[in-house]
Amino acid sequence: MKLIVGLGNPGRQYAPSRHNIGFLVVKALADGRKAVFKREPGAFSLTAKIKISRQNILLAEPLTFMNLSGEAVVALVNKFKLSLPEILVVCDDLDLEFGSMRLKKSGSSAGHKGIQSITDSLGTHEFARLRIGIGRPQSRIEPAEYVLAPFLKKEKEELAFILGKAVDCCLTWADLAIDKAMNIYNRKE
Repeated sequence: MKLIVGLGNPGRQYAPSRHNIGFLVVKALADGRKAVFKREPGAFSLTAKIKISRQNILLAEPLTFMNLSGEAVVALVNKFKLSLPEILVVCDDLDLEFGSMRLKKSGSSAGHKGIQSITDSLGTHEFARLRIGIGRPQSRIEPAEYVLAPFLKKEKEELAFILGKAVDCCLTWADLAIDKAMNIYNRKE
């Protein structure tokens, strides 16, 4: 079994925010396979199960807030006895241009508090992550305020395409492995 965790903040007030793009990706994966999320006992998450080729995939949305994502990820890893190469974390990234993506095998948190929480909880940064660019604010708005704000109208118009590309990347990661997915989806367009 493999695990794809979308990062975000639980609650209706955060649902349309840029910070919740990880949730949007795992929801799109579930919707594409007609899977339904349910509360996972003892794992601080909502989960849905899908199959990609012959691979069982667990999709997860942590019920912890972003800064405590590691608690949910460790609980899922322990409950389902997963190894690090079986984990993919999907999150937003302020430092990437809106809509661009970067798939990596490991790396630093680059200031992302959800990734840092997972790194701290797992005791390693050796897990795959798909970072989806939300861009930096153009004005003097604080980054924390920016990531919690909803997408602009123009961004919403591009969101379906971005989510589709992110879903394809996740499917490739699950089916063909990270190196092949990186070769396909980390190319400049």
